[in-house]
Amino acid sequence: MMPLPLPVTEADLHAYVDGRLPPARAAEVDAYLAAHPEDAARVQAHITQNAALRAMFDPVLDEPVPPRLATRPPRRRWLGLAAGMAIAIVSGAAGWGLRGASGDDMGLASGGGQSAYPAPAVAGLARRAAVAHVVYSPDVRRPVEIGADQEDQLVAWLSNRLGSRIRPPHLGKVGYELIGGRLLPGASGPVAQFMYHDGAGQRLTLYVSSEQAHNKDTGFRFAREGPVNVFYWIDGQFGYALSAGADRNELARVAGAVHEQLDARVQVKER
Repeated sequence: MMPLPLPVTEADLHAYVDGRLPPARAAEVDAYLAAHPEDAARVQAHITQNAALRAMFDPVLDEPVPPRLATRPPRRRWLGLAAGMAIAIVSGAAGWGLRGASGDDMGLASGGGQSAYPAPAVAGLARRAAVAHVVYSPDVRRPVEIGADQEDQLVAWLSNRLGSRIRPPHLGKVGYELIGGRLLPGASGPVAQFMYHDGAGQRLTLYVSSEQAHNKDTGFRFAREGPVNVFYWIDGQFGYALSAGADRNELARVAGAVHEQLDARVQVKER
């Protein structure tokens, strides 16, 4: 009698995603996924996410080591780089520091002159938003913590945590519906992420930070972070970054609609 295949565990699925299963076990997992479409969709989302992360961060490996790091002992230097990469992937809080700013001046400033390159803290907003988009937007089963069907609860929760009244813009007029939102760690405090999708299932995310009071650069800027395009801007103490795989023109169209609504909706709580 042929032995029955072992049950497929969560560890098997993660090893399958990483390509670490022996061929025989991988074939058993293939058969399992063919019979379990929900798990198959989840596995595919993880595969897509891994590919996007590689596309975003692999180029960093080819960049020259900054002079300030090159003077350190080799072991310490590589430990520092590894730690920085881990933080970028897990929280999006420091990934921007691993390479130079990538923003382009869009010439859409709301006032005042602009430098050719954004300040590192401003460019970091785009990098953290892109990492958060790559991590959460492929998730099939739980892309958000609170869904759009509980928008009032979502607004109350995020407003309380950020210390400011914040409400997600409604983007139905430009073809996107709210999926929901979640709380994330920022560079020095909590940030909010709202997620949307269009009729074809394409997702975009709006990353909102309330820790930008020190930044005076208020112009709209565009950045490419691996497979993700980002429009980002500063408005008072708030920083906003709209991320998607959509092309630049489509994202600019949506960013305009977002800015128009947020300009009226975001109010700082009275202390």
